[in-house]
Amino acid sequence: MKEGWEYKTLGECCNIYNGNSINSDYKMKNFSGRKEGYPFIATKDVSFNGIINYDNGIKIPFETNYKIAFPGSVFICEEGGSAGRKIALVNKKVCFGNKLFCIAPYDNEEFIGKYIYYYMNSALFQNQFRTFLTGLIGGVSAKKFRDILLLKIPFNEQRRIVSYLDSSFQLIDKIKEKAQKSLSEAKALFQSALAEAMEPKEGWEEKTLKEIGLTQTGTTPSKANKAYYGNYIPFIRPSEINIDGIGTIEYNSEIMLSQKGIEVGRKFTKNSILMVCIGATIGKVGYSGRDVSCNQQINVLSPYNGYNYKYIYYAMSSSEFQKKVIKEGTSAQATLPIINKGKWERLPLHIPPISTQHQIVSQLDKLSSNVKQMEDRYKKIVEECDALKQAMLRDVFE
Repeated sequence: MKEGWEYKTLGECCNIYNGNSINSDYKMKNFSGRKEGYPFIATKDVSFNGIINYDNGIKIPFETNYKIAFPGSVFICEEGGSAGRKIALVNKKVCFGNKLFCIAPYDNEEFIGKYIYYYMNSALFQNQFRTFLTGLIGGVSAKKFRDILLLKIPFNEQRRIVSYLDSSFQLIDKIKEKAQKSLSEAKALFQSALAEAMEPKEGWEEKTLKEIGLTQTGTTPSKANKAYYGNYIPFIRPSEINIDGIGTIEYNSEIMLSQKGIEVGRKFTKNSILMVCIGATIGKVGYSGRDVSCNQQINVLSPYNGYNYKYIYYAMSSSEFQKKVIKEGTSAQATLPIINKGKWERLPLHIPPISTQHQIVSQLDKLSSNVKQMEDRYKKIVEECDALKQAMLRDVFE
């Protein structure tokens, strides 16, 4: 360790406190849509890349007893899946939720808030944080959090480190932004080509899903009966549909039905199209490369002979069809969007001759493959950029 550097606990150097818990109904009734006040920041308003959404529509009156975080302090999520992963520097006065810790240096001439922010993103901090995680959902108590060690170095050295990391991370982020832009352009090109390909032409027929194939809804065999579960056939849930944006279904080996289980469940043949028909991901659609079963949140279309299953998938993923699903799903008097099988199977598609279906699929497959390659390239760039950032953090803090 360099001369003049030492470790102190966070509790010795910083004031650490949680925000306030506010009932969601009370929050919407009293604080939503206000023009003036302190923005109220919840965990969801802090991104994994350190950006805070201050314009979330919730503001607390300036005259308040709610806890306030000041510019230069740092937020970190204390529990759940984003514990220790959502970290952000605060740049304006805000109120905040009870699932966030606010870390504010006792002496602003001893610590720079952004130095603490960078330190908390380093492996030195993260390794300590993970050792203190407890409970089913994973969390760190305020008492334990205060015991995490903070590297205390001279103020001028903190300024140098912050300046170096600011400029370096800015360049790295530009590389990520360029890759993201290229991926977005490729996706937009595909969507444009998809819309054009699905535009009805002379000789096309309008058919309902029920006319195109066998329509069914999934079902879940009782989980209390362990004999229903084994390794015979994949059991698909909404999270496993369209995992890569091009219709692929994940066959999770950790949840499969047994031969006995499929007797009380439902079996759907290879090349069926599965669509989520309830909840936030309503309309998510994919196609099966093997026989599968699925739960009751999913409706399934198994096309008859004379229909290219991949064409049907593309048609059902088009914006025109998705709008129909959303319209029907949100017209029901329910808290969650939902479209039942009866309404779903009556939705129409425009169907060209089978030879044209094959041609369209071939064209869209090529474009889809290009998008997948761009997506893989983007993910690799992001991984390499994140690894480079960690290498720089190790270089300055270790």
